Amino acid sequence: MNRHIPFNRLHNFRDLGGYRTEDGRTVRPGRLFRADSLGKLTPGTPDWDRFLSLGIRTVVDLRYPWEIEARGRVPEHPTLTYHNQSIEHRPYDQAALGPSVAPGAYLAARYMEVAEDGTKEIRETLELIAESAESNTPLVFHCASGKDRTGLIAALLLSLLGVPEKTIVEDFTLTERATARLLSDWHTANPDRTLTWPAYGRAPAEVMTEFLSALKTRHGSIQAYVTDALGLDNTFTESLRAALLDPPLDPPLIFRRATENDLPTLVRLRDDAARWQLAQGIDQWKPGQLGEPHFRTRLTEGEVWLALLGEQIAGAWELWWDDPAAWGPQPPTAAYIHRLMTDRRVAPPGTGRRMLTEAEHRIAASGRPLSRLDCLSSNPRLQEYYQAVGYTVVGEQSTKDGGLGSPYAVTLLEKRLA
Repeated sequence: MNRHIPFNRLHNFRDLGGYRTEDGRTVRPGRLFRADSLGKLTPGTPDWDRFLSLGIRTVVDLRYPWEIEARGRVPEHPTLTYHNQSIEHRPYDQAALGPSVAPGAYLAARYMEVAEDGTKEIRETLELIAESAESNTPLVFHCASGKDRTGLIAALLLSLLGVPEKTIVEDFTLTERATARLLSDWHTANPDRTLTWPAYGRAPAEVMTEFLSALKTRHGSIQAYVTDALGLDNTFTESLRAALLDPPLDPPLIFRRATENDLPTLVRLRDDAARWQLAQGIDQWKPGQLGEPHFRTRLTEGEVWLALLGEQIAGAWELWWDDPAAWGPQPPTAAYIHRLMTDRRVAPPGTGRRMLTEAEHRIAASGRPLSRLDCLSSNPRLQEYYQAVGYTVVGEQSTKDGGLGSPYAVTLLEKRLA
């Protein structure tokens, strides 16, 4: 899954929101970000505007002070509070390692050194994250490449939130999507040096797997490390979970395929959503545009799914296996999500995200690696919503014919699924 938020100069900026926990809850999106060096940001650029638009209020820089002096820090801004927490105490030069050094064992050992040496700074970092979460303000933590020190903090945090270890390891490996650009930055910054380690900038799964295994072997569990070495007990963890996880639904949402009997409900959901959009000043859907024939066609040519809260229908969405009107002819590598609708009288907060995640699981189960959707180009709020849960803008279609009588412009978004 591609969780990277696109910047020109930042290559490894990601939202940790949207991950599912072992007990079925979800990490809230737009609240917690991990990144490579924010010293690459420059006021007055699109990157800086994009960064400020995320609403981040706290920046935690995990680098050494001498790194910050050499490479710069996040620019000052009245909305930002900056903290330097140098969690690593034994410097080492990855670029100078020899080709025979295996990254798994080597980096896992370095991470263990950081976990043992940097207990004060790691504790303070987790406390800053908890304070930000409780005040409902977004925070970002970062190092130089957003892989090693940042990856350690992300792993501890996701573990405390109850995210499965498999997902934590997968999150670590997502740096691989940024490796080429990180390598390019290194060569630009070091024109007189030769990079000798083939694993530089890489994030193989065995690094995080071996580190977590070693930490649990030494301390018994991640929580035991946090309690015994950092002095943060279960009460801290419970408060962190309460602040950063969507509350569990009781009864939980369940999902089923729609049938002919559901056609009147689907029309009502769509018309109610259109009325709500108009009331919010969003000129996109109109009541009465789509009737039962439309949804009957979608039942035949694709899939329509319902989200139920108990016996009440909380929302619905359409799943298409091709979408030539927006995307043109495409190979069968993607599925297309349309008409994500909620009943605002029934659906609790987070229902839309849960339905989107369920749709993505259905796509992945079909063997297709890409989830795609489009939104009206004149609706930036909806575009930001999808980008916050991992979608990337990949194009524009200026004259989509959606069968409603007049062409319109849409933004095309895509997400790569695990």
